[in-house]
Amino acid sequence: MPSPLRPEQRRFPLHVHISVMFTFLLLLTGIVLGLFNYHQTTKIILSSSEQLFNRIEQDVRLDLRATYQPIRHVLSLLADNPATQAQRLEERLPLLKPFAQSLTDNPNLASLYLGYSNGDFFMVRPLRDAALKTRFKAPDTASYQVWSIEHDAQGTPHSQSLFFDQALQPVSRLENRDDAYDPRSRAWFTDARRQPGQITTEPYVFFSTHNIGTTLARRSGENAVIGADLTLATLSATLIKHRVTPSTEIALFDADGNVVAYPDSDRLIVDDRNARQARVADLSPGLNVLLTTDNPGKRLQADGRQWIVARSSMQEGGPKGLQLALLVPEDELLVDAYRMRWQGALVTLATLLLCLPLGWLISRILVKPLHALVKEADAIRSFDFNFPLSRRSPVLEVDQLSVSMAQMKDTLASFFRITDSLCAETRFAPLLHRVLFETVGIAQAQAGLIYLRDNDDTRMVPYGLVINGTPQPLENFDIQAHDLQQDHGPMWFRQLIGANSLVSDLGFDQAADLQQVLLAMQAPRVHMIGIRLHNRHDETIGLLILLVNDSGTAADLEKLQPDRIAFLQAVSGAAAVSIESQRLQARQKQLLDAFIQLLAGAIDAKSPYTGGHCQRVPELTLMLAQAAAASQAPAFSAYRPTEDEWEALHIAAWLHDCGKVTTPEYVVDKATKLETINDRIHEIRTRFEVLKRDAWINYWQALALGADATTLAQERDATLSALDDDFAFVARCNLGSEAMAEADLERLNDLAQRTWMRTLDDRLGVSWAENRRQAQTPASTLPVREKLLADKPEHLFERDKNELIPDDNPWGFKLDVPRYKYNRGELYNLSITRGTLTREERYIINHHMVQTIMMLSHLPFPGHLDSIAEIAGGHHEKMDGTGYPKRLKREDMSLPARMMAIADIFEALTAADRPYKKAKTLSEALGIMATMCREAHIDAPLFGLFISDGVYLQYATRFLDPQQIDAVDAASLLRKAGLSA
Repeated sequence: MPSPLRPEQRRFPLHVHISVMFTFLLLLTGIVLGLFNYHQTTKIILSSSEQLFNRIEQDVRLDLRATYQPIRHVLSLLADNPATQAQRLEERLPLLKPFAQSLTDNPNLASLYLGYSNGDFFMVRPLRDAALKTRFKAPDTASYQVWSIEHDAQGTPHSQSLFFDQALQPVSRLENRDDAYDPRSRAWFTDARRQPGQITTEPYVFFSTHNIGTTLARRSGENAVIGADLTLATLSATLIKHRVTPSTEIALFDADGNVVAYPDSDRLIVDDRNARQARVADLSPGLNVLLTTDNPGKRLQADGRQWIVARSSMQEGGPKGLQLALLVPEDELLVDAYRMRWQGALVTLATLLLCLPLGWLISRILVKPLHALVKEADAIRSFDFNFPLSRRSPVLEVDQLSVSMAQMKDTLASFFRITDSLCAETRFAPLLHRVLFETVGIAQAQAGLIYLRDNDDTRMVPYGLVINGTPQPLENFDIQAHDLQQDHGPMWFRQLIGANSLVSDLGFDQAADLQQVLLAMQAPRVHMIGIRLHNRHDETIGLLILLVNDSGTAADLEKLQPDRIAFLQAVSGAAAVSIESQRLQARQKQLLDAFIQLLAGAIDAKSPYTGGHCQRVPELTLMLAQAAAASQAPAFSAYRPTEDEWEALHIAAWLHDCGKVTTPEYVVDKATKLETINDRIHEIRTRFEVLKRDAWINYWQALALGADATTLAQERDATLSALDDDFAFVARCNLGSEAMAEADLERLNDLAQRTWMRTLDDRLGVSWAENRRQAQTPASTLPVREKLLADKPEHLFERDKNELIPDDNPWGFKLDVPRYKYNRGELYNLSITRGTLTREERYIINHHMVQTIMMLSHLPFPGHLDSIAEIAGGHHEKMDGTGYPKRLKREDMSLPARMMAIADIFEALTAADRPYKKAKTLSEALGIMATMCREAHIDAPLFGLFISDGVYLQYATRFLDPQQIDAVDAASLLRKAGLSA
């Protein structure tokens, strides 16, 4: 077919475009270089961090030395001052000036003091802040405190504090009562006395200032020791300067793990009952891991972060020296590397942005046709064949794909349109015409002929003919049927049945019985396209013959191309499936209908008294449904059944009593009250016969004893006459043709009290089931007198639990279930007031509706027949909700179900084959139904239609005895039914 695409342009192979696109991969070089630079920078930073840590350690060592060395010099100078050997306070006060100068020159010094071997103590402390003044109760103008302890000749200590201003002028004096301080008990005193040089104590918390510091001391003469308290607060400030990153952890601590210096100096002292040094492990998780891990190396994991660590020891700060710990978070240390990485990414992004216009241009040219093809493919997948055609592409392969997809879309669109139209046709004859018209149109042929196999026969029979777009009657062209298994058919026929398709030239001489068709085409020679229609089992079910005029032009050959023939084969295959499906469906419907009628006939045949009921009710229901469908009354305006709904009504009507297959026929056919499988009136007659024999026996015995023969004869005759009358009464009660009056029931109860003598065991020769029921009562001693009409325990048949219907059953059944399945009691049965059925037997008959609904509900009907169970199961419901088995009301029932109720009642009233009643005439039956209509037992609008449209008369003419068809006053019936005034 011609392509609607634009004219051809120069195309290039796809690999040319791919080569161009690969040039853009050079941009990946920037990304690779960025990552390489990041890793190299990381290595450089990490390697330089070790040098940084060494420098920090060296700086801390120098700071420690700078802190301790001046103090050592001061102590060396002051130790040789003569005033240090003075015995009295006044002699020692000259030391105030050099001590004050030393304290001023060394801000880290907390105090300078002398301890003596007799317990005397002399200290000079600078009061550098208000807290110290407050603590030592010094005046505001005081700048120095001199703490002096002297001992008199008796060794009694005298402690006092002297306060001096900045000019070393006295300000005030304060007695320190109860001062028990003795320098001789201090470690700095004893250690300095034992060692020749200077000593340095371990860092500790100063008692007076709560600062962390250490004491430096040395001997001064033979009896004195000079000491200095050195605060280490400046070390914490020094550590602050060496924090590499904001989160760097750096701490100086002693050998026992006590913190000496930390950037956050507020955490150095733990204030509990007594101020003490904090533990370095408590300062941070990283320091804790460092101190608790053996050989942590240069890295450790703590607090969810990776740390680079360093640890070293220093000799200054005490006998055991101090240790320095440094932890730097790797992410902060490498922040420059991260920044360089992002800068590299930004540079790469900038490069990409610069290349974007060129890349966009090329990708737009290459990708746009592919995107269009994808959308077109999605549209085809969604069966949308109206989607616009894709644009042509400069890529050769893509352009070829676009052309192929356009051709494929046209082919698929045609195929689906044809198959959809074939599948949508539900009738067989129009389906064949559509197959012919569609295939003739595809082949652009002038004529088409279809043969179909005649059911299971081997003959191929012509079914349809089209010439020049017009259907033609087959009988005008003398086209013959051909047998698949015989060889005397035309040559083209024999060739076609052996192949799936046939393309040949057909002249007038070879046309055989198609000559008349060629004459109608006005073509002496044609091209014939033959296609064999076959089913799923490859069995030939038909032949499709297409005839194309042989004009001798190239256009004829175009119609015979293989792709065109393949398309015709595909369409013909779909047509063959549709034809076979239609035929199979028709045969299945015939089978189903035959089976349904067979079942209905079997139900009717089961009981000779209801024969024909299941066949007459469908006819009457159909008559009423046709009247409702044709009616223009508002009540039936919406009732216009489809073909599927007619089918559902037909099946439901035929199966409306299918549950009767479970109902015992001796219940359905029960003609008398005592009838079961046999009529038990014969047993009662036998008992009356026994009583009559007893009357004769009594007569002869009394006569033998010499009684008056005349009197005995009169008594005998009276007894026999009474027994005959009583039996006739019981027999009349057994018929059930008349309602039982109250007097009859009383007489029946009186008769039941009479007894007769039984001398034989009634438990012999009976079934095991009856023996089991008899076992409920003890056996009587023979002979025994029994009631004439007995209701015995063995007459009661227990109901099996499986037969009980739960209240929450899924079908919605609402039935009053009698306690017993059967009650065969003689008096109980004879006391039935109307008809011949007990309550238990009436339930069994009514139960056929339960069985009908359950049976139909379990059948796998297709969706359009889902209503069958509802229609068939509602014909014993009443409009007021008192019917069975679901006690539905009018609004709960469909219109077809209400039709079934009327049809079932009318057929039952007029049926002439019931054992328990005479057939009603038309007027009698309709009068009863009018009363039922007024009492809301049957649907009023339907009953009005039943009367006014004469549906009853249409049925009566076909099925009732002419003697039953009497005059009917329609107006009177409608008034009686309450349908007119």
